[in-house]
Amino acid sequence: MRNLMGPLLRTTAGALASTTLAVLPVLTTPAAARTGAPPSPEAARQVFAPRHHAVQHGGFVRAANTSVSCRASEASACQAVRAGLTAANGDFDMVYVDVDSDPRTYNSSRAEVRVPEGGRVTYARLYWGGNPRSGEQKPPRDNGRVLIAGPGGTYREVLADTVEGHREAGVDAFQASADVTRLVRESGSGLYTVAQVNIAAGGPTAGAWGGWTLVVGYENPAEPLRELALWDGFESLDTPVDVRLTGMRVPAGAGGRVGLVAYDGDRGSVGETLTLSVGPRRTPVALRDSANPSDDVLNSTISEPGDVPARRIPAYDNTLGYDSDVLDLGRALRRGGDQPGFRLVSHADAAWAGALFAAVDARK
Repeated sequence: MRNLMGPLLRTTAGALASTTLAVLPVLTTPAAARTGAPPSPEAARQVFAPRHHAVQHGGFVRAANTSVSCRASEASACQAVRAGLTAANGDFDMVYVDVDSDPRTYNSSRAEVRVPEGGRVTYARLYWGGNPRSGEQKPPRDNGRVLIAGPGGTYREVLADTVEGHREAGVDAFQASADVTRLVRESGSGLYTVAQVNIAAGGPTAGAWGGWTLVVGYENPAEPLRELALWDGFESLDTPVDVRLTGMRVPAGAGGRVGLVAYDGDRGSVGETLTLSVGPRRTPVALRDSANPSDDVLNSTISEPGDVPARRIPAYDNTLGYDSDVLDLGRALRRGGDQPGFRLVSHADAAWAGALFAAVDARK
């Protein structure tokens, strides 16, 4: 990774933070005075575990974008795919998305954090990852480093407190994450830019893919009391990922939303589902919306409910191997019940799950 002079945002490195719900400190120091340990060593595999939990009036918002896309010079095919045509990253020579006009960065993209009016940021975590080996090999030491700039601000470097990876034939996949609560609380709503995600361009042997997601919890006294839960890890979806809100009773008619972060899902490959079950004997309900079919939820989309989605630059419809989706839970929660549980499964693609977050009404 190229070093950029400027402020340094550095999260404390240490043991895998998914074993605790504590908020890690964020320290700001000048780049010239940079000292301390490198990012945490990369774990070979990490099962999903609770990262953050709160019961408060409020919810989650998130910003996300891809860091690579197809080469636009490949005639009309790439443009059609960016607009939503079904295709996979392995079909193309992939190139970096780079929107910041800064010659010192090789990839960058933007997306909007939209905290509702009256909301106060209580927690924020940045996830980034992808495939660093596709036509080139990125140095693993840079997996745990990324640049972020808040609305109208300059880049700061973030060092991950958690780095997880899978090395398999043709693929060297990873996800890293860091607590950035202080940065988001100070910067507020607006467009965030994330750059230097340590992924490879090229292809098409293994396919290049990757991106970033910023998950933000907020408190707002004007909103219902909700249970907020964030789980993360880095799991190959050759086996299901299961998480559950233990000890919670969902009232009948409750509302809620769930978000997921996943890697290398291809549009059109059926057999990828996200289901919700409420109560021990309830039949799981497959979640879906207009952007995510019930049997192809890992379809290379960045989506959310509502008529006016958060802004992204660029705003490609098919993100070619990166998913960051938010889905409404109203239909699945209609009858209420105990201990809602989510299951993410892929029977088609060799895909990876990185994070799952949910905000569910605690009472009517």
